[in-house]
Amino acid sequence: MQAHTKKLRTDDIISLTVVGPTTNKDRVLRAVKIFGFTDMSDSIAWRDAFPEYSEDELCGKVLAGMRCREEMTQKELSESTGIPQRHISEMENGKRPIGKKNAQKLAKALNADYKVFL
Repeated sequence: MQAHTKKLRTDDIISLTVVGPTTNKDRVLRAVKIFGFTDMSDSIAWRDAFPEYSEDELCGKVLAGMRCREEMTQKELSESTGIPQRHISEMENGKRPIGKKNAQKLAKALNADYKVFL
């Protein structure tokens, strides 16, 4: 079985703001892409992308998405965090708030920033 490779954490990412003539925008974007930068100027906040969900439902969707990204089952996540599997299911379905303490445990297991679960 192959081990999961560690993904970049969000605190390893920087943001650049550049001021200059708009005529050079495309040239600057091409230049910084060489170093792994991505143009995010047309992005919106992820919470704004799903207005149909309540805050608890949205946090649950993020939890389920992060768990799937790491290819973990609810049972595996439960074992690595000490949070009962039933509680993880309820959190993912927006029936139980995550809370700061659980968010920190989940973030550590899922290679994420705990604030995305709050």
